[in-house]
Amino acid sequence: MPFREIARELQGKAANLAVRLPIAWVNLLAGAPVNVDGRTLDVRAQWLIEVLGRSGQPPVERTSVLEARANYDAFMLEMGGRPAPIGEIVDRTIDGPGGRMRVRVYRPAGAVARLLPAILYLHGGGWVMGSLEGYDLVSRYFCARSGCVVVVPDYRLAPEHRFSAGLEDSIAAFRWLARDATDLGIDPARLVIAGDSSGGNLAAAAALRLREDERQACLQWLIYPVTDLGFETASYRSCGAGFLLTRAAMEWFRGHYLNDLAEVADPLASPLRATDLAGLPPALVYTAGFDPLRDEGKAYADRLTAAGAKTIHREFESLTHAFVGFRGTIHSAARAMDDMVAGLRHELAQLGR
Repeated sequence: MPFREIARELQGKAANLAVRLPIAWVNLLAGAPVNVDGRTLDVRAQWLIEVLGRSGQPPVERTSVLEARANYDAFMLEMGGRPAPIGEIVDRTIDGPGGRMRVRVYRPAGAVARLLPAILYLHGGGWVMGSLEGYDLVSRYFCARSGCVVVVPDYRLAPEHRFSAGLEDSIAAFRWLARDATDLGIDPARLVIAGDSSGGNLAAAAALRLREDERQACLQWLIYPVTDLGFETASYRSCGAGFLLTRAAMEWFRGHYLNDLAEVADPLASPLRATDLAGLPPALVYTAGFDPLRDEGKAYADRLTAAGAKTIHREFESLTHAFVGFRGTIHSAARAMDDMVAGLRHELAQLGR
């Protein structure tokens, strides 16, 4: 194993062990509570940020794309906890706009229904990072706890494939799922389109494009989504540095993703800028209190509500961006994931009532 990979693995294990110390030690080591915008940061999240700051690992905007991808996947797998037990994982390939595209299908264990609900899950990573392998623990967890089939497409990443390649792949994956649902043991009336961060951006933008299709998603499940690439909200000013995701990182991601800054105004890049959100599926929108994306996520939820879509927004006010990757390390992140899945199960149960 190359030295750089060994160092990356050791840093991840050290951070994991440090954050999992007894809470009394963490309270002592983390220092005074951090308060921003009337919110108090979770103490384990605070200590994780401190540990990472001391690790010597450069921020994402000062790494190469390949290093950023490797670091991100390693971090997600190290911090994500034990693999949740599921029934089956199958890798398939489907036709995509750029050629054959890999999709990974997770099926829950012990399912008795002939047709199960499904989640098309679009992973995060700033349109640059993230992979089927890096999101394996997240995908397993959502499958096991939701009772849904989880389908994760390996959409094309920037900068090799800029806007709107990843979005076109996401739309193609949803249309494939809607078309072949029953052959896959999936209920075509219960297809959820979901994602976190940049994946939430792709899910929201795909829902905009799909609203004229015969088969839409029954629900949008958006986890701290990017909805405006203009970076002009108050939470960018208060949370744009020091809380894992930074403004500098977002500028780096945006620079790799967009072909030109003029595309910021395109609703398929910035869904919040769409003039009309009528006719979109109901939505569950989750945000984090210490996240530069916090305000745009809430603003999108408000716009959906105003447009007539049933929308529930919840903020996990003590958490940072990327908390879906911390289930095995930060207790409040694990509870937040449980709550999000409970919300999803509730909304799916209401369908047809």
